[in-house]
Amino acid sequence: MSANRNATPRASAELVGATDFTKVDAHQITAEEYEEIPELTDAVMARAMPGDGAEIARRGRGRPKTGSPKQQVTMRLDADVLAAMRASGPGWQARANEALRERFKA
Repeated sequence: MSANRNATPRASAELVGATDFTKVDAHQITAEEYEEIPELTDAVMARAMPGDGAEIARRGRGRPKTGSPKQQVTMRLDADVLAAMRASGPGWQARANEALRERFKA
């Protein structure tokens, strides 16, 4: 076990949600801490969207839904065909999808 893990106090149910607000209020931000904060440039502000965050909460988490979602299928392929596709590197499934799309366009 690492030295850091040994130094970490055990969690307990009575400490869940406990905060030392006196210590937080007493903290003075130092110049070094200000250096960690990114500068708000005109470019950053131009990308900013006004609002209270309600739109993001309504939208939900995750990738937006697409009009034509992909469907999972089960296919049996020859081992050499599958090995060749996988050997082409990351993204082989998308390339296989594109090859099938091109083949069956007509």
